[in-house]
Amino acid sequence: MSDVRNAEVQRGDWNYSATIGLGFLTLISSINYLDRSLLGLALPAIKAEMHVSDTALGLVSGIAFLLFYSLLGIPLAWAADRWSRRNIIAIGLAFWSLMTMATGWVANVWQLALTRFLMGAGEACGIAPSNSMLGDLFRDKRRPLAMSIFGAAVSISSILFFPLMGWIGQHYGWRRMFMAAGLPGIVLALAFVLVVREPVRGQSERSTISAAREPVIATIRFLFGSRTYLALVATATFMGLNVFAAGIWIPTFLQRVHGMTIAETAALIGPLRGVFGLSGVLLGGFAIDRLIRRQSHWRTTLPAIACFLVVPVELAFLLSNSRSVWVAAFASSSFLVLVHQGPLFAMVMSVVRVRMRAVAVSVLVLFSALLGQASGPAIIGALNDGLASSFGDNAIRFSLLVIVASAFAAGVCLLIAGRYLEADIARAQGSAG
Repeated sequence: MSDVRNAEVQRGDWNYSATIGLGFLTLISSINYLDRSLLGLALPAIKAEMHVSDTALGLVSGIAFLLFYSLLGIPLAWAADRWSRRNIIAIGLAFWSLMTMATGWVANVWQLALTRFLMGAGEACGIAPSNSMLGDLFRDKRRPLAMSIFGAAVSISSILFFPLMGWIGQHYGWRRMFMAAGLPGIVLALAFVLVVREPVRGQSERSTISAAREPVIATIRFLFGSRTYLALVATATFMGLNVFAAGIWIPTFLQRVHGMTIAETAALIGPLRGVFGLSGVLLGGFAIDRLIRRQSHWRTTLPAIACFLVVPVELAFLLSNSRSVWVAAFASSSFLVLVHQGPLFAMVMSVVRVRMRAVAVSVLVLFSALLGQASGPAIIGALNDGLASSFGDNAIRFSLLVIVASAFAAGVCLLIAGRYLEADIARAQGSAG
């Protein structure tokens, strides 16, 4: 079996095992994004049924989900750096899919918070082990493209699944929407185990090494000694706030400010975010894949430019009353907002040792989740309630300006990362033994 695997490595990155693995991981990630984003679509209906404030909904959608998601990420990543990443991902997928289905039966906001806690625990099994697997399937120079394809999961979810769930929610209620969303994940978990095999550690470095297992404390010390890694953590935190807070509150923004129904909201958001997001993440990946062959600084420069361009288009989306303007601005934002994702995770894989990859991603997710993604929905929910007496339904326009500031800050952090990238890649490679 090892001879077959080594032969596949020699044929190049895009062999059968790598391609099928990338395909399954991308599909699983699309289910991940669907299940976590459905609550944003359902918030107005849940608010009307359960009579809770925007502040409470912001806490449930953000902190309730992300507390377990982020805190369990490090021990699960530690396990993924030692045992089968494929099996960890499959178990997590089946569990969070069950919790998605259970959301359809909640009777009050406390039960809703519980299902979000447990869904976050399941989804913690996804991103770090997946990135670690991809780090072994694709070489350093090919990772930005592979990670960008993996990052297209958001767009796949938006194009294929989000409008369908909106239609179900409109015609059969928000509870049936969650039940319908959870079932495919259970089937996919079984198929993943049957079809995809665990890649050999270090095979992308053209050596199927059995690298020493790194103690957690030593791993954390190494990570925090990398200036590039710290800048990437900050980038992920700011863009996590932007993407997650927008995903939770923009459906409510469209329903409150522009008077759209749940089905109309899903039908608009899904295709626009999906098609333009897919175009942005893939074109960004292809562009960086080509540009870094000439000058390596494009790994950080291109995503930074995309983050800076998010600022004016999101201002136009939030503040314009012209449908043609805010629709075009939303499409432009969707194109730009995920360009950073593939290159960011590819750089994380490059500045850490082989046996640190899953933990490196999980630490990044911890900070991104607790400081960015969890705080974003809660801050905006609290601002909605605080500004409602002065601006009514338009309060959410001004609350969402938080996401504009976070995109600008992320661009600055990417430029900082670029200053130290080459030195920290050499540091990781020089200490690999």
